[in-house]
Amino acid sequence: MSIERRREEEIKAEAEAGVSFYIAATGPETQVRRTLKHADTFLVIDAHGDIGAAAGTSDGLFHCDTRFLSRLELRVNGMQPLLLGSNMREDNAIFSADLTNPDMFSGARVVLEKDTLHINRSVFVWRDTLFQRLSLHNHGAKRMELLVSIAFSADFADVFEVRGMRRARRGTFSSRLNEPHEALLSYLGLDDFLRVTSVYFDPAPTRLSEREARYQVALTAHETMSLCIAVRCNPSAPQPAPFVRSLLYAHRELRQAAQGAAVVQTSNPEFNTVLRRSMADLAMLTTQTPQGPYPYAGTPWYSTTFGRDGLLTALQMLWVDPRIARGVLFRLATLQARITDTASDAEPGKILHEMRFGEMAALGEVPFGLYYGSVDSTPLFVLLAGLYFERTGDVKALTELWPAIEEALSWIDGPADRDRDGFVEYFRANENGLVNQGWKDSGDAVFHADGRLATGPIALAEVQGYVFAAKRLIARCARRLGYCDRADILEDEARRLAERFESAFWREDLHMYALALDGAKEPCCVRTSNAGQVLFTGIARPDHAATVANALLAPDLFSGWGIRTVSRRELRYNPMSYHNGSVWPHDNVLIAIGLARIGAKGAVNRIFSALFDAATHVDLHRLPELFCGFQRARNRGPTRYPVACAPQAWASAAPFCLLQAALGLEIDPAGEQLLLRDPRLPKFLDEVILRDLQVGDSSVDIAVRRDGEAVAVSVLRALGAVEVSVLAS
Repeated sequence: MSIERRREEEIKAEAEAGVSFYIAATGPETQVRRTLKHADTFLVIDAHGDIGAAAGTSDGLFHCDTRFLSRLELRVNGMQPLLLGSNMREDNAIFSADLTNPDMFSGARVVLEKDTLHINRSVFVWRDTLFQRLSLHNHGAKRMELLVSIAFSADFADVFEVRGMRRARRGTFSSRLNEPHEALLSYLGLDDFLRVTSVYFDPAPTRLSEREARYQVALTAHETMSLCIAVRCNPSAPQPAPFVRSLLYAHRELRQAAQGAAVVQTSNPEFNTVLRRSMADLAMLTTQTPQGPYPYAGTPWYSTTFGRDGLLTALQMLWVDPRIARGVLFRLATLQARITDTASDAEPGKILHEMRFGEMAALGEVPFGLYYGSVDSTPLFVLLAGLYFERTGDVKALTELWPAIEEALSWIDGPADRDRDGFVEYFRANENGLVNQGWKDSGDAVFHADGRLATGPIALAEVQGYVFAAKRLIARCARRLGYCDRADILEDEARRLAERFESAFWREDLHMYALALDGAKEPCCVRTSNAGQVLFTGIARPDHAATVANALLAPDLFSGWGIRTVSRRELRYNPMSYHNGSVWPHDNVLIAIGLARIGAKGAVNRIFSALFDAATHVDLHRLPELFCGFQRARNRGPTRYPVACAPQAWASAAPFCLLQAALGLEIDPAGEQLLLRDPRLPKFLDEVILRDLQVGDSSVDIAVRRDGEAVAVSVLRALGAVEVSVLAS
């Protein structure tokens, strides 16, 4: 059975369970797709630079969850140009495609020989505009005459429609020309919001209609000419800025955003490529919001504010660039739920799961305008606040965030513990919400050993760990602010939670923790990666943590490319499933942090090496959201999951956090100390250099060199009173 067919069956099962919002592959993506993004606008194009050339794809220009352009196809004399090659610049700033003509005939006579015309197509997105330049060069010895046409259209589909949902009614479409340069395509939605796409041509076409621009082009021998297209979403100015000027602005913004982050260089050129791709993807996904930088979850489906994704991405990047965490914390504090609203699963103090701007969200056809159906975003918010303060010592930010932190804690200790047993549980407030509200939120992701789906309220293992870690960390913050009594209470609550957790979740027969407790307090006795995330939080008893570590690296869970979400021994294991047997890079990273915590550095580097190897086999060296959980085989890369987002923020952050786990890197801003706890390097790295690493008010450059199993650490440069220490095991 094909992967696409398997996923269709999963989606059907999820729909029958009440879940309507999972990604459906609407058709085969037969060509490589490329993604460009800036702010709330992103573009998905094929290798030619076309949009809509293949039916049933996710191509398009999207703005605020609506597809403002569903077709943009280039033809020369009525034919699609041949693709010579295309590439994305390493910093994701611009896409370029080199095209040429096929043999062109008039009757039986060749009027233009193949490979005579060269077309360079350059594409970038800046703010709410797609910019495209076509540079045509005649490499022939004589004059050529061409009909260059660009067909365009806009379906104004909501992103959930593009994902496969069907709507009974749509709004009203219209179009008009602002001749000679511009076509305006409009859609008045059922939400009474007018969405407008401007398609602007420079120079003006020979002929412009509401669906096509045509240029009658004559090129003498070796002559070059350029055509520029700007597609704007809800334009506010009479005409767009010129192509070159806008490109310079976009480059400048990219350079400014990169300033202030630590820089990593290694002895392995291929790993350096992975790191550069990851950093470029994170820069592209990160949107400047009123509260600061926020990494949108991923394209094409999750290009918006997601609570869990933003929090875990910021956590992974905290040592490299803590500004991301600050932006995430302040944005989520601003969006924190203030009221109880069953339609959006909101309760006072809860942290956002997802927000959407499209027509379907505005009309309530999907519940995600501001949706709070996440059980873990709230404890992760508190956890990240504690980690951010430990990384930066930013008392001002902590003080400003404290009311939101206390509101989050009130939710954790109140509505989140529905039956007052001391565990945080979830249960959707309405039938349109998500059935499962942990990070594995597929409808079939929480189940018993006999395959039965668990029913709520459900207490997930890793979520109890998040609460434990959050309370311990924020207790230290409370002491720093002088709230000593509050700190004592939080520490006592964390201790008692750990005791309850061991009693309720540990399964000696599994050699690991149960996935969850269902509504009847029956444990879901299945082997999953969730138990690995328990190690990340520190809630696990030391002897149990060591047992779990061994189980995670056994063949039933470790595929050779990473740790699977579900063991091969379980009834619902399916390597092609979204959550029941696949491999997720961010999941493996959190497990690696936990393994580093208990000193299992060999296991850390085994995961590190597996994910690095996976990255070398995938397009652009870009770790995707997930890949299939098939066992690793010689001379084969990992099997792609067909509708995985790439780039995906928490997958892009993974290589940096894996490096931190391997090095045991800890930062004390108050003491201006950098500690490397039992640092190890995987075999594919002989040397790692960290530059411009901020430690309090100081900064430092260090080199870590591998010598067999040991490492040597040297300080290359230090500004300020920073102290570098190495603590061996």
